Amino acid sequence: MARTRIGVLFGGRSEEHPISLKSAREVAAHLDLEKYEPFYVGITPEGAWRLCDGPDDGWDSGSSRPVVLSPDPGTRGLLVLGENGYETVELDVVLPVLHGKFGEDGAIQGLLELSGIPYVGCGIQSSAVCMDKSLAYVVARAAGIATPDFWVLARGDDIDPRAIRYPVFVKPARSGSSFGVSRVTGPGEFGAAVAEARRYDEKVLVEAAVVGSEVGCAVMGSGRELTVGEVDRIALSGGFFRIHQESTPETGSENSTPIVPADIPDSSRRLVQATAEAIYRVLGCTGIARVDMFLTEEGTVILNEVNTMPGMTSYSRYPRMMAAAGIPLSELLDRLATAAMAGSRR
Repeated sequence: MARTRIGVLFGGRSEEHPISLKSAREVAAHLDLEKYEPFYVGITPEGAWRLCDGPDDGWDSGSSRPVVLSPDPGTRGLLVLGENGYETVELDVVLPVLHGKFGEDGAIQGLLELSGIPYVGCGIQSSAVCMDKSLAYVVARAAGIATPDFWVLARGDDIDPRAIRYPVFVKPARSGSSFGVSRVTGPGEFGAAVAEARRYDEKVLVEAAVVGSEVGCAVMGSGRELTVGEVDRIALSGGFFRIHQESTPETGSENSTPIVPADIPDSSRRLVQATAEAIYRVLGCTGIARVDMFLTEEGTVILNEVNTMPGMTSYSRYPRMMAAAGIPLSELLDRLATAAMAGSRR
């Protein structure tokens, strides 16, 4: 029986390029090779696409070859470029293990829609909305879901820092893994925080700090057919959660410990899961997403953000939450690819 030909995209042009490489390595280690025939496509920080043997060190040199994804649905696959033309590699499904800009913002999803190849994850609209935290807040609020108070600074916008009630978080509106995020406790820190956020995005989100525990929930599926993973809680010893920027996150975080299942009352656990499902549906998510929230001392749940292609690294939250719910990574990958090919993502 022929194996399913799966294209695994990794790397990318965002600041989360190194994290994508780690995610892809975990995917490669857990993909069922009896069922799937993988074709690994690494995207360099400059945007060059390379067909390679896998996401190990040196993937972009040696035997790797330039490749593009055909936008013609009549081809449905990769065009491997050579000196005398190209050869075609047909694909049954694509797993875009890409984080951040050009990976979770609808850009790669648009190309995959043009190609006609089924792909894992959210579609164009939900990817774009979830990537922009301010838009996600607007949509969620309209549906009655609690969000932090926030202000948006577009290019050229300014705000009187004395008019803000502190503490606040200043962050790029469209970035991930805490890049460019600052906790600001007073007006004197505000200008530098905005400048740091604008290194990653011209649109800046100023968000009131929420007093409560940071919790998360892994969700998979479409429509009524949703699978919800176990809830986790991030226990912080100080600062805020930014493990992907630490030097050796594989050996443990400098200031955070993920607790799975979360050490919260069962009633709070059910509320977090129900809220995650509601957010997932309201924002139009399909296939996969991790919903991050705050659980306050009063027992209310407030949206933090939604990651439409969450990390799959050895220390990432999403696979840990699914594993705690009885779905190991190998089974998770199979279910995601199977659902994408069945069309349940739409």
